[in-house]
Amino acid sequence: MTTHLLQDNPLLHFTGLPKFDQVKAEHVSPAIDHLLNEARATVETLSQDTSGNVTWGNFAAKLEDMEEKIARAWSQVGHMNAVVNSPELRAAYNDNLSKLTDFYADLGQDERLYAKFRSLRASPEFDALPPTQKKIVENELRDFRLGGAELPAAKKIRFKEIQEQLSKLSAKFEENVLDNTNDYSLYVEDSDTLGGIPEDVLQTAQEAAVAEHKSGWKFTLHSPSYFPVLQYGQNRELREILYRAYATRASEFGKPEWDNTPLIKDILKLRLEAANLLGFANYAELSLATKMAESPQHVSDFLQDLAVKAKPYALKDKAELEQYAAKLGITDMQAWDVAYVSEKLREDKYAFSDLEIKQYFPEAKVLAGLFKVVESIFGIQVSPSKASLWHDTASFYDIKDHNNHLIGQFYLDLYARNNKRGGAWMDEAITRRKVGSEITTPVAFLTCNFSAPVGDKPALFTHDEVLTMFHEFGHGLHHMLTQVNDYSVSGIKGVEWDAVELPSQFMENFCWEWDVLRHMTAHVDTGAQLPRALFDKMVSAKNFQAGMQTMRQIEFSLFDIRLHSEFDPDANQSSLDLIEAVRDEVAVVRPPKWNRFPNNFTHIFAGGYAAGYYSYKWAEVLSADAYSMFEEDGVLSRETGQRYWQEILARGGSRSALESFTAFRGREPNIDALLRHSGMSLTQ
Repeated sequence: MTTHLLQDNPLLHFTGLPKFDQVKAEHVSPAIDHLLNEARATVETLSQDTSGNVTWGNFAAKLEDMEEKIARAWSQVGHMNAVVNSPELRAAYNDNLSKLTDFYADLGQDERLYAKFRSLRASPEFDALPPTQKKIVENELRDFRLGGAELPAAKKIRFKEIQEQLSKLSAKFEENVLDNTNDYSLYVEDSDTLGGIPEDVLQTAQEAAVAEHKSGWKFTLHSPSYFPVLQYGQNRELREILYRAYATRASEFGKPEWDNTPLIKDILKLRLEAANLLGFANYAELSLATKMAESPQHVSDFLQDLAVKAKPYALKDKAELEQYAAKLGITDMQAWDVAYVSEKLREDKYAFSDLEIKQYFPEAKVLAGLFKVVESIFGIQVSPSKASLWHDTASFYDIKDHNNHLIGQFYLDLYARNNKRGGAWMDEAITRRKVGSEITTPVAFLTCNFSAPVGDKPALFTHDEVLTMFHEFGHGLHHMLTQVNDYSVSGIKGVEWDAVELPSQFMENFCWEWDVLRHMTAHVDTGAQLPRALFDKMVSAKNFQAGMQTMRQIEFSLFDIRLHSEFDPDANQSSLDLIEAVRDEVAVVRPPKWNRFPNNFTHIFAGGYAAGYYSYKWAEVLSADAYSMFEEDGVLSRETGQRYWQEILARGGSRSALESFTAFRGREPNIDALLRHSGMSLTQ
């Protein structure tokens, strides 16, 4: 490709915001090839430089520059692959993922760079570096060891092969789940089978059928279609059909080319081999080398201790649910009945339904309420802004400080659609760093999968979706409100994985405060604010089935940590055998034997949560304890908010999460606030 064409490549545009309206699949390979060629040249120049002492400025800073450019370009590709997936983009993504994996595997094993970092660490210059740069050097030394830099040549080659294979397998795992989800359709002709399903869901289903020139209603496995049927659908057979399709995605029950069963085994074998090469007994030990938890046993003990506290509440929840199911004529309650019976029980017990609550949470009001919270406690302003976008339903916002200085920006993509990955997440578009006298403004991606507006009505959110919105915004604040100027520990970078959920779960707490929640409600038809009586019912129901939900998270977390610490992928057993054994210990509600949860557990097989799923509960201890300080000082306390910003959000990964937490809270964390918030406190 000519220099002129490279200059026109939107992925190589680094002076402002991404040009999403211009990015095409054909831009990916030329841009990544160019950046990797540049990066390799930089590595060679730095490695061969023997002109003098190794310093931050002549060595480490140049590597930071190199990595930031690659990350900024690749974040755009990865984001678009997740939210506007197409065959062309997927092919370009996978081709270049292999190139990047290859490059970073080589980088992590480069003995020359490793030696220079060791030289910098041992030099007098190191003692004069600011704490953030010292932390980066220490992290680099650790990561070189974990990247195989100390391995003999033959083992280095094998370690690199493993990284490349794992990268491909993880991408394929996620693609199989997405393809299976996108492919499934259930067309219903008989309106009598649709009793109980909300009108907006039915309207969307009808419009989907019309778009395909079909009559009736089209249901899919995307969350806004699937979950309302399970929660409200009165027809038990319809619930079972959809549940079975959802629970067996990417398994032997579907298309063979989408079956993740062999991928699970291959991924586990490769992870174990990589860990063994580095001298670890299992992959969990390798994973925990960069986390707060000390060992797999430490994680298991934490989970089992929590299980002991939660299980009595969970058993009580289950007994209540079964008794109520019997009143509904369901004497053999199954997995596809749980959400339906739970919703009916909640309506009966607390005299409200999720559907009733949803009418009070139109999108614009929720966003305004969210922004009001962060404006109150941090003194910042959030306002709509303009940028090029990948889809006409996405949007863009600025965050400014009290002096009206731009300090952060974010993209918002809220609605579910075909060719968009399920779930909700935050990712980095641009990371704050200081270059010369200029500070780069951090930019985040905030992505959800909520129901889109139907007809002339705005999008309406359930309270759970409001919680999700606050959760992802918490991650975004961690990225955008950092005050660290060095790339590798700015924002969420360098933060231990089992602490990264602290700021996100922290934000959820505000959704249970009357003085917060009432300002983000307006009935879609009347404009009336959420009645206080209805809010009080919501609070009363807050910990409805908290025991069962906690045990479910413990089940997934124990499965994950044991899968990566005790499970032998070469033995005559499967991941299904392991999860059944875990369920024997902790499960309160058992799914059917044909449930294939491991096959679509993308968090651990395609995301970053391998041997780290426990992080959700671990960080919940931190977040509940951090929020308890706001409960003591005033929920919207500006003073406490500033302290939280300065000691936790602003610090990024520049020091350990425990140091940041202790600096904010004045002591180490304890579990009491989590148990109290979950209605499982022994003192209640």
